[in-house]
Amino acid sequence: MPDDPLTPPFSTKIAVLVRDDLASWQRLNVTAFLVSGLTAAHPELVGDAYQDADGRKYLSLLGVPILVFEGSAATLRAARSRALLRDLPLAIYTRDMFGTGHDAANRATVATVAGEALDLVGLALHGPKNAVDKILKGSHLHP
Repeated sequence: MPDDPLTPPFSTKIAVLVRDDLASWQRLNVTAFLVSGLTAAHPELVGDAYQDADGRKYLSLLGVPILVFEGSAATLRAARSRALLRDLPLAIYTRDMFGTGHDAANRATVATVAGEALDLVGLALHGPKNAVDKILKGSHLHP
């Protein structure tokens, strides 16, 4: 197994799980926010900047595959619980966050609800492939 986390075969996996009852724009919004959380937590997974043949530079991207899954509210709650049991850090997005206008308000909204009672609409995690697969049990790849 290579020492570089950006070189295949990848020993870890990034996965995003979104609720199956969200509107399309909400699924995209939640996915983008959750991946930003993983990127902040795992800067070692960011590749080099891009450059086209004309020499124009573009921003770096995550250098590993990202799989997007969907599941019910119950599936998200179960995934959260399994991730906590495995001590795997999570990025979360709750339904209440759709009604806020900025990051501080999002954090304040989450802080008022006990973990078990969070109305999760999305979560994301990075970890060993088999652990991520077990955590996401009951979900399926987003179509």
